[in-house]
Amino acid sequence: MAAGKGKRMKNPDRSKVMHEIGGRPLIEHVVDLAFEIDSQIIVPIVGHQKQSVIDFISNKFSEKKERIRFAHQDTQLGTGHAVMMTEDVISGLDANILILSGDVPLLKTETVRKFISFHEDGHYDASLVSAMMDDPSGYGRVLRDDGGNFYDIREHKDCTEEELNCKEINSGIYIIDNKILFEALKTLQTDNAQGEYYLTDVFRHFKSRGKKIGAFIVDDIVEISGINTIEQLENLDKEFFSAQ
Repeated sequence: MAAGKGKRMKNPDRSKVMHEIGGRPLIEHVVDLAFEIDSQIIVPIVGHQKQSVIDFISNKFSEKKERIRFAHQDTQLGTGHAVMMTEDVISGLDANILILSGDVPLLKTETVRKFISFHEDGHYDASLVSAMMDDPSGYGRVLRDDGGNFYDIREHKDCTEEELNCKEINSGIYIIDNKILFEALKTLQTDNAQGEYYLTDVFRHFKSRGKKIGAFIVDDIVEISGINTIEQLENLDKEFFSAQ
């Protein structure tokens, strides 16, 4: 997903995913990762300042362009709406769909491979990557029942006081069986604090229909850290170089 405006980046003339980490645009890190795990098809969802993103990806990955298809989210109505825009491109595929965020640049190939194995070995219909965070402010929470089983994802702004105490956060990285994805997307509503179509709500739909859902916990919070501000960009840039 690479369509967001990134208002807090304070540069309306530049796509959020074209800001750089380690001298490379955020979106380059993510598309590189998608190729490294040998994705059958890669579908960048573009929107704000989309032509700059399309031109960059098309030029940078010109030798692999036959595996790239762009989806367009010209009006940003939420993460669920973003994935809806891919239907014409991927709805007919008999495959698992890996959903990545264009502003999460430090996710490792090894971690994604482990996540894919977790999903496949567990025979899950849908899976998500989560992590434990001491200060989860701003992140959606992964909620579990008394037996430790996943039962919902709640966006921060929609959490109750009790749910805000939950330390397990949703990373925004998912694998969903394509056979059930678009049916679930059609059920999404905007009756939430942000008035948007939340992709996370498809997990509630799956749960209500008895689908098997997995939550894969990663230890390194830096890997799944997203970028919403210049300060976060600078901090992750330092993390990138310190890891080299």
